Parts: sequence; C-alpha cells; structure tokens
Amino acid sequence: MKFADIGQQLRAYRMESGMRAEEIAARLGVSRAALYRYEKGEVIKLETIRRLAELLKVSPLSLLGIGIEYFARPAAFQERLRGLEEQADQVLLVGGAFCWQITGEALEGALAEAWTQAVPAGPDRTVAISLIEQALGALTARKRLYTQKRPSVIAVLSESAIVTFLNEGVAGGLTIPEASRSRAREAAAIECEAMAVIMETVPIGLQLGLATGIQPSAPFMVLRGRDRAHVVTSPIPADAPPSAAAGVAGITAAEEAVSVHQRVAEAMWRDCRKGAEAAARLRQLVREARG
Repeated sequence: MKFADIGQQLRAYRMESGMRAEEIAARLGVSRAALYRYEKGEVIKLETIRRLAELLKVSPLSLLGIGIEYFARPAAFQERLRGLEEQADQVLLVGGAFCWQITGEALEGALAEAWTQAVPAGPDRTVAISLIEQALGALTARKRLYTQKRPSVIAVLSESAIVTFLNEGVAGGLTIPEASRSRAREAAAIECEAMAVIMETVPIGLQLGLATGIQPSAPFMVLRGRDRAHVVTSPIPADAPPSAAAGVAGITAAEEAVSVHQRVAEAMWRDCRKGAEAAARLRQLVREARG
C-alpha cells in the first residue's frame, strides 16, 4: 500500500465524517498542516492510522485499502472516485444515464445552477454553497483527469435511467424554479445528443452502449490500474447534491468481486445496443422527451 493511496482515502473519509480538518487534527494531537501532509502522502505511522480510524469511525483496514470502503456522503464519494481514477487505465461502467468524465459544459453548468437554486435561504446557506463549490471542484477534477490521462472507457448505459434523466433533467428530484428545471432538461438532452455522436463515431478508447432487456439494477464500475483493480458499486449518481442521503456506495479491491463484476459487465456489453443502432434509439428517446 502506497502512502499516497492512504492519503487519498484519509481525505475522502474525513469528508465522509463531516468533521473539519481542524477538529480532527486537534483530537489527534497534530497540527492541521500535518494532517494535510498525511493526506498528500507523507509517511504515516500505523498507530496514527489506528487513531485516525477510531476518530473517523472506520476500520483501520479501510484506511489501508483492505476490505470494503463505504461512503454515504456524495462529496466524499466523488473525492474517493477521483483518487481511484487517478490510477486507472481502464474504466468499465454499467448502469446510470451518463458517464460523468465525458460530459459537457452544458450539463456541468445546469448542475451548478440546480444545486445552488435548491439551497434554501437562511443562516446555513453560506455553508451549503461552500459544500457545493467543493463538490463541483471534485467533479471538475475528475473530468480534467480524464482529459489528461485518457483511460480506456467502456460504458453500458441504462435506457430507463436515460428516460428519467431526459424527463427530469440533471439533478432530478430537487425543488428548483421551473426556468432552472427547463435548463436542466435541455442540458440532459444536449448530453444525450453528444453521447449519440460518440456511439456513431466510436472515438479511440471510448465506447458507449445501451442496455437491452432487463436494465442494470444498480450502477457499478470496474477501475483497473497497473497494480490493482477496484469495484465501485454505487446508488449515488454524480448529480446527487453533496449533502443528499442518496444511498451507500461500496468500494473494494477483492479479486472475487472484481472478477464477478467484470464478467457481468462483459456479458452486458456483448448484448447491448451499440453504434448506429444505439445512437438512433438514444435520439428517439430525446425526441420523445421533447415532445
């Protein structure tokens, strides 16, 4: 286990805990600067890992990347995904309405607007906006990382999830002004049009398909790096607000889990719509949503 990996997990679990860095550092008996150095990959003692795990209410093995990691806070989960994708050369995605790493500016802009509009007025608004900015930063970092690294991506998208995405728009379920909701729907339609082009042209290292028959019950990813592979099972979509209770995501590097998920993903990719057929179906869904 590399100290940089431990640092990435420590940062994600700190965000998951909801505790401020200053609070954790004080209870640990170190400076905030020292805590940040740990998060950046500085050498950390096993006793310090044990005490951190106790403070964060996780297993020491989870901080070491052994066993299953659990995340309920969307912002913490996105931060952990960023760390995993930093090491990944291959991304296999099953389920969901889109692949966040390749989404365009329209979707990101509509998402920022929807999250901000959904925050009620009051004394906690400033804190909520700060969390939104932090979450958007993690999402933007994931897209920037993809552009720099260009890992191979294969995604089997869920048609039923796409229908919901088109009908409700990005950040569906949030109570926002109708003008913002209309822009959220239009951003979803624009994104689906862009995905249809990708399906037709099949850029090098990027393949998208539409699941047929029974739809994926819950999205998952297999992330493969040079030294290790991880399975990410998640009911938390990228457009879930940073403070939402959308479910619990799990991450594991267990070989059996990786093997089973890889096998299922390959079978779904084999049977899904691809190329011009998938693009035509996606454009049909867009037309139906637009009426």
